[in-house]
Amino acid sequence: MPLNKYAPQAQTHRRTQSAILIGTKNLIATVGLSKMSMIEIADSSEVSRATLYNHFRDKESVIAALCESECARMIAIAQNASNATDALELLSIQISTDPALSNMRIHDPAALTRGLAAAQSLLWGNVCDALAVITGSQVVADLAMRWLIGQALHPLTAQDSRLHAELLISRANI
Repeated sequence: MPLNKYAPQAQTHRRTQSAILIGTKNLIATVGLSKMSMIEIADSSEVSRATLYNHFRDKESVIAALCESECARMIAIAQNASNATDALELLSIQISTDPALSNMRIHDPAALTRGLAAAQSLLWGNVCDALAVITGSQVVADLAMRWLIGQALHPLTAQDSRLHAELLISRANI
């Protein structure tokens, strides 16, 4: 008998929540944020509507959870990089090539701008704090955050991501 009899339920809950967030992100990439509904989220996630509502009360709460998940994913990517330049390059590429952000630039620019303008939010603070540890400087982290946020609106190529990351780190160390 397992030590925690609720462990299988917790695993199922996490898998279901992950499926919902993946389905939501895929929907944003295809139909856009403003045009999707809870019914479409359930269908895209391959869960019942009841299951979706057991996890989230409305579309806004799904979007909030997706933002939290994406910020945590970005922090993990940065923390697993071998150095600050690589971390910034990887983050830049992730942001610049993200299909959901790409679709939002076209179909939901107001919502994207509102999300990016919330720089004082706890989520942005968590990413910035992780960047401060990685870069060794709060000033560099603040600058890197502004650089990365700009890429959500104006993406870079992979080559430019590397070049800009190198420049940012080298100039910060002068």
